[in-house]
Amino acid sequence: MTYAPCERAGNAPTDDPGDLATKYNIVEIFHSVQGEGFHNGIPHVFIRFGRCNLRCEWCDTNFDEYESMNALDILGEVMKYPSKRIIFTGGEPMLNDLWPLSRLLKRRGYHLSIESNGTVEIPEGMLDWICISPKDQVYPNITIKQRTGDELKCVYVGQPLSLYDDLVAGFRHHFLQPCYDEHASVEENGRAFAITEAVVKEHTTWRLSLQTHKWMGIL
Repeated sequence: MTYAPCERAGNAPTDDPGDLATKYNIVEIFHSVQGEGFHNGIPHVFIRFGRCNLRCEWCDTNFDEYESMNALDILGEVMKYPSKRIIFTGGEPMLNDLWPLSRLLKRRGYHLSIESNGTVEIPEGMLDWICISPKDQVYPNITIKQRTGDELKCVYVGQPLSLYDDLVAGFRHHFLQPCYDEHASVEENGRAFAITEAVVKEHTTWRLSLQTHKWMGIL
């Protein structure tokens, strides 16, 4: 069955009206370069979802403030930008049913990535790139349910890397990222960077990830 095309959604004739009407809690949608991890420096459109099941003290997102948007309106925002790469982030994006939005975006030729804390299993085939950033260094009682993906990116706050011994085999790329505190001084953050760099030099299967977008003062 086919449906009437909608200009605002890119005139795709096979969109399901139910997909277009699906509601999501959205903090913001913006176009920027990825500032960390494997795709550092590559332009993406970021879709930041509201709500999270964790509350990490270093989180730089107010995920409790969001607006309800349907997928049609999200498409209208995304297609304002030239990039064909999308990052689902949050909050925790996997608290949403991402299938409807993913189907709509994939039909329009977008490459879909996610940044997730891994506490919700990600359906196979829904996304092109999975980045898991586990938070069990501060939430030791949580269970990491998504144990495979493309990128494992861990915020370093002094935890032993043996914490990830049972997890690293499921991921192709392993990143250790200094904990950047927006309220700390340049010297304090500099010490955190130096400590993380030293740890990476001693554990050569890991790569250093830096939040370069924060240094540049961009989103």
